[in-house]
Amino acid sequence: MRSRLDDLPVFETRQVSIPADNYNLVHIALKRLGNPLRFELPRLRTLDLILEKDAWIVVDRSLNDIPVLAWIDFEVAHRQALHEPILCERRSYHTHAMLIVEKVIEAMHLILGERLSALSPNGDDHVSTLKKPS
Repeated sequence: MRSRLDDLPVFETRQVSIPADNYNLVHIALKRLGNPLRFELPRLRTLDLILEKDAWIVVDRSLNDIPVLAWIDFEVAHRQALHEPILCERRSYHTHAMLIVEKVIEAMHLILGERLSALSPNGDDHVSTLKKPS
């Protein structure tokens, strides 16, 4: 999916910083649950989130998986500590994509947290200690 992003017109591109807990949660989920991961975003109708090692992509499944929003080019090569935020590029492919950023991150935390804790027989997986975005 990542390779398709470069062939599409971008509405807006920004350098952003992702909190470490978001990046770490996705990284753990990709290792434990598989790579890539795809799930529906609750309360966002036909939108799905696709998580890959090098991209997080929100697509509209009713429009043949056209991207709506994407986080790409995570700068982790020289990462010194797990608590440091990660710089990346956030692309929006729709004029209203920025309106759903917080909902996407919140849904991602909820869904990945549930799926990861289901892997732990006691439900005491260390992932549950990660903070949900406020």
